[in-house]
Amino acid sequence: MDSNKIIAPMSRIHMVPMDVINGYEVRTGMYDINGATAIPCGVNFTVYSYGATSCELLLYRRMEEEPFAVLKFPENYKIGKVYSMIVFGLNIYDFEYAYRMDGPYMPQEGLLFDKNNVLLDIYAKAVAGQRVWGTPHKEGVAYKARVVKDDFDWREYTQPLTPMEDLVIYEMHVRGFTKHYTSGAKYPGTFAGIKEKIPYLKELGVNAVELMPIFEFDEMKDYRLGDGQPVMDYWGYNTVSFFAPNSSYAAGREYNREGTELKELIRALHENGIECILDVVFNHTAEGNEMGKCFSFKGFDNNIYYMLTPEGNYYNFSGCGNTLNCNHPIVHQMILECLRYWTTVYHIDGFRFDLATILGRNEDGSPMSKPPLLQSLAFDPILGNVKLIAEAWDAGGLYQVGSFPSWNRWAEWNGRYRDDMRNFLKGDYGMWETAAKRITGSTDIYNPECRGSNASVNFITCHDGFTLWDLYSYNQKHNEANGWDNTDGSNDNRSWNCGAEGETRDEEVLSLRRRLAMNAFAVLMCSRGTPMFFAGDEFLNSQQGNNNAYCQDNEISWLNWEDKTRNKKHYDFCRYMTAFRKEHPVLRRFSGYSESGFPEIQIVGADDYSKVLQVIYAGRNEEGTEDDIVCLAVNVYWEEQEFELPGLKMGKSWYMAVDTSGKYLPACIPGKYGMERMGETRVKIPARSVCVLVS
Repeated sequence: MDSNKIIAPMSRIHMVPMDVINGYEVRTGMYDINGATAIPCGVNFTVYSYGATSCELLLYRRMEEEPFAVLKFPENYKIGKVYSMIVFGLNIYDFEYAYRMDGPYMPQEGLLFDKNNVLLDIYAKAVAGQRVWGTPHKEGVAYKARVVKDDFDWREYTQPLTPMEDLVIYEMHVRGFTKHYTSGAKYPGTFAGIKEKIPYLKELGVNAVELMPIFEFDEMKDYRLGDGQPVMDYWGYNTVSFFAPNSSYAAGREYNREGTELKELIRALHENGIECILDVVFNHTAEGNEMGKCFSFKGFDNNIYYMLTPEGNYYNFSGCGNTLNCNHPIVHQMILECLRYWTTVYHIDGFRFDLATILGRNEDGSPMSKPPLLQSLAFDPILGNVKLIAEAWDAGGLYQVGSFPSWNRWAEWNGRYRDDMRNFLKGDYGMWETAAKRITGSTDIYNPECRGSNASVNFITCHDGFTLWDLYSYNQKHNEANGWDNTDGSNDNRSWNCGAEGETRDEEVLSLRRRLAMNAFAVLMCSRGTPMFFAGDEFLNSQQGNNNAYCQDNEISWLNWEDKTRNKKHYDFCRYMTAFRKEHPVLRRFSGYSESGFPEIQIVGADDYSKVLQVIYAGRNEEGTEDDIVCLAVNVYWEEQEFELPGLKMGKSWYMAVDTSGKYLPACIPGKYGMERMGETRVKIPARSVCVLVS
């Protein structure tokens, strides 16, 4: 979108000053445009508060701590609860700004107004002083905002608009993806570093990246020493400003053009057919609880933005000190404006909502049957093509996987897929029937009549928990480096170390781990629903058993790209599986009835008497010209088993396309001679292995 097309109409409006305040010519502003906006004659500042009695605009020279001008909004510059003022002659490159709000200070009633407290604009498009990663925010120094000039050229542009079921989502941390020296990136740990790796993403076969939080956050907020090593807020799930990109993720200085490098990344991703999904955190902010700082929301309207107890304390359904009051009309409006902003200005393709059940809680914390915010996002026209993905649980114990209010619009991280498939794939007894349901789309959880066929985002690993390699290398978490005596992180890992805890030289153990990792990836790619996996799983990245690496800005979290060479066989396998999924529409959706007479989905052995689970998909190929039949066979038992393939029409044969044991395909995938033709319908499948066959 060309921002000049937005501003052009303003240039035809002849605006003249009405007053002079502290030497600056001013006039009443545009009350319906929140934040600070550059216009031809100066800058429009609009801010609102329900409880404040007065408002001051503070103007600062760049990097200075004392304002060079303080402009108090006259009473006649306030309409309703909104203050708006145009300041003439301001050059956006010459200043930073903040606010001071006066009003009653009554903590027991949730009112925290303080005329001396400097506040960051809730609608700030850029936050000053955050550019250099790892630089502590000076104690007592307030956050300040910048005005951003949006003149980015999107060129001839179309978004991929890939159907949900056709996505393969790759979850990544912006810094961790390329920060390690082995990445070879010219700009490691940045948006530009990801852009350098787009050829790799295409080769891997993913068509959507899900970026862990990129809204401005202070990574030094909880800086301390953990087990003798520095730890910090590395993941970024503590938002400082919802409208501003994290400036420390930019390779270069972007004064007043913050977000340009992110836009360049998104444009390049789209040009290569890859969508960009943001992990957004609207359940809490970095202001914390009663002991936390008051730098923005608390100072504007603490009793509106946060859920408060009758005593004026903070409900903590987020586990991070406070909880945003998402269904209050003011907070509702802010979140909607924020998502519209990222959709229109940054062309974001989707949002994954962290602890999304909080977005469905009432002001007293109780769950709502029809949450206004969630319904509003589902039906908003600007968000009409955007993917909405909920993490359907929160730290307050509300678990809504399968029951999240959706209006047939919201998808969910399927936590039950993760848990049930982890149990099944490590060989837990009696899981065949449940596993079959998860593999075939979890229709027992997501009724197709009311949830459609795109509600389930399937995953076995994500940022939160063990990596794929660690899932089969550790029985217990090893989070000592976090500094909490290994008390943090989940104890419900459903993992198996294959006979040795952690690193080992036992080749039998290592071979089993590699096979189980292949099994998991193969089953994920052959499951109905949208698959997602965590960056590095494709080359068996390890976090040394840490299942909660939120504070580890080091080699625990950074991807070591030498693993791609060390584990080339696994990487080639993952690349093959993403391509295989793309080639076979029956794995993703109903693709028409097959001429063979096979049902769309046939499940064999989903009981305690069979040791092999078969899921057979049947339909038509992408062109609709011939049958597409795929058989997924899974043996999680510790001994070789035999299963029988269904008979095919005359002239058709079964071919082995995937064999994680290497018995039929030495490389586990077809070599230069292609797939292995199966001469018999009875197939022996080795212990703890997966086969995929096609007709």
